[in-house]
Amino acid sequence: MRIKICRKEAKETHYWLDLLDVPFSLSSERKLLMNEAVELVRMFTAMVKKLI
Repeated sequence: MRIKICRKEAKETHYWLDLLDVPFSLSSERKLLMNEAVELVRMFTAMVKKLI
């Protein structure tokens, strides 16, 4: 299913954002992107659960 692939990619994006060592000036932007990745994972998970 393509939605599962999207969910996997969102999880992987969150993982790589977590590994980034960014200067303090960019940390707030990184947090926003990480929150967005978490929201996407939640949405894709809900979609997968509805389809099963």
